[in-house]
Amino acid sequence: MRTTSTVIGAAALTLALAACGAPSEQASESAEGGGDVLRVGVSPVPHGDILAFIDENLAEEAGLELEIEEISDYNTPNAALVEGELDANYFQHRAFMNEWLENGPDAELTYVTDVHIERLGLYSESVESTGDLPEGAEIAVPNDPANLNRALSILEAEGLITVDPEAGENATENDITDNPNDLVVTPLEAAQLPRSIADVDAAVVNGNYAIEADLPEESNVLAWEPEGEDYVQNYANGLVALNENADDERVQLLAELLHDERVLEYVQETWRGVVLAVDADGVITE
Repeated sequence: MRTTSTVIGAAALTLALAACGAPSEQASESAEGGGDVLRVGVSPVPHGDILAFIDENLAEEAGLELEIEEISDYNTPNAALVEGELDANYFQHRAFMNEWLENGPDAELTYVTDVHIERLGLYSESVESTGDLPEGAEIAVPNDPANLNRALSILEAEGLITVDPEAGENATENDITDNPNDLVVTPLEAAQLPRSIADVDAAVVNGNYAIEADLPEESNVLAWEPEGEDYVQNYANGLVALNENADDERVQLLAELLHDERVLEYVQETWRGVVLAVDADGVITE
């Protein structure tokens, strides 16, 4: 992990934020009193960029002191939170957090608030549409269970495969019941998927890794994941803290800033279509 930025601010939140929902007076007073730095672990993109925007534009006037730790994998942030190396993290959705809690150490984490959704997309360098995929085409997908199921849902929505409905959210490539074009579905570590594009016919890539690799600009987007009824509830990335720290004034202040209108606009303008901003009410903003 590396520290990417630190902002030291002592001023109370001004009227500039009032129209967007001012943070609590108590939190601002705590910051004025020289509260501790809030250490937040993030995936570099878009999470790190979003916090950097807050760091540079909102944190000081809100009286929030941030230390942003970039973490490039999905395994470290929760462990660092449990070990006390971080006060909060921002990289995961509820499905991933719940899966980690089931398989990880004895820990109690709280999902504080939704922030954004990184759409999974089916990308290819060799074909321009799903109809162009050849017989026996190889499609790489994320190998972590929470995102593997999402990837399969894209292929199913495009009519390429049928997945056993009994498998539910735990569906894997072994639950494919109909595969008329004999597609080869290959699970890989999510971070490796952009590099696999040249070696496979198509790949389902997480939004953050697609952005880092410039896939939306340099590859063909064959399909986006379908937005189901519980899309935000299941797949919005959000702010997470240990149960005992979830009500920490600094954590709650950051949660409010993450929903500031300027942050929502920044997300919309920076990652049009790939990252979807979610407001404080859990609604995707357009």
